Amino acid sequence: MRAATESARRRTVASLELGVLLALVGGFLDAYSFIHLGGVFANAQTGNVVLFGVEAAQGHWGSAVRHLPPIVAFAIGVTVAETLRRPRMAAVVRSPARAALVLEILVLVAAGFLSSVVPADALVVVIAFVASVQVSSFRKLLDWPYNTTMTTGNLRSAAQALYVAVADRDAGSARKARSFAVIIVSFLTGGFLGGLLTLRLGAHAIWICAVVLLLALGLFVIDVRRNILDLRRRTSRRRR
Repeated sequence: MRAATESARRRTVASLELGVLLALVGGFLDAYSFIHLGGVFANAQTGNVVLFGVEAAQGHWGSAVRHLPPIVAFAIGVTVAETLRRPRMAAVVRSPARAALVLEILVLVAAGFLSSVVPADALVVVIAFVASVQVSSFRKLLDWPYNTTMTTGNLRSAAQALYVAVADRDAGSARKARSFAVIIVSFLTGGFLGGLLTLRLGAHAIWICAVVLLLALGLFVIDVRRNILDLRRRTSRRRR
């Protein structure tokens, strides 16, 4: 059973299917935060760092300080994700990736319930935390590093792979370009759906992300069951 779980973990964590679902969530959360939380992109912290510098340079320290909590929340999320990957913690939770998904789901569900009673700045902090847990827990698409909450690096990887595929007629680069194109389109689709559903559902649209992450969690369960069946078949053949 444990061997099957380990095999499923390796297969699912870097799968294209999981990458698609996570990219959908990444794009959705950016659209949600921009529309519902006053023009903020809570996934990436570059904007908050720049805006803190700009406001501080103008002497607007009250406005500048508002950009610090999401940055701190992002750092805390990274710390949590890394803690889940530590050998001692991994021995307890067994699958850090699945634990990260469960944590994301719980936080997003709670955010949907609390959205009517907590200020927008607090929700930005929550989304920054969730985004950092996700980006720190899921770093590889098949054989390549990628990002599920931001798309700039993915665009660079896709363009670079496409160039090599065309210039050198390299099949591996063509596969990489196709895979990253799928992730980019998924992120775009998440942004579109996030914008559309946030306008219609308001604060509770964030629950859609929790549903998508439940589907992502289901991929691990499906793979574990497949691996158990394969293991039983191989054992049965050996006995014969």
